[in-house]
Amino acid sequence: MAEATLKVTQYRSAIGSKPKQRGTLRALGLGKIGRSHTLPDRPEIRGMLARVPHLVKVEAGEAAPAPTKAPAKKASPVKKASPAKTAGPAIAPAAESAPAAETEPVEPVETESEDDE
Repeated sequence: MAEATLKVTQYRSAIGSKPKQRGTLRALGLGKIGRSHTLPDRPEIRGMLARVPHLVKVEAGEAAPAPTKAPAKKASPVKKASPAKTAGPAIAPAAESAPAAETEPVEPVETESEDDE
């Protein structure tokens, strides 16, 4: 289903206008004289335009085509670099660095507490 659009163009300066009106212009995507923005024709947008009719010109835009979902892209295969092409020193995997059987278990150290007195 196509959604209608509005082309909004600011033709007067916001200098001297109230802060709420300046904020409405910013929310509409405007801020400088001559700047245009195409917006969907919805009640929220119409309400904002009703606050600043003395600063903007509104033209009916053509109906925008309904957004279509883009086809999913296929994942490209990951190229693995050969060892000869990589820069830097070779790092051995952690499993080969030190066997776990050679380490001795650590015994807990007993500390004196005030309750032992």
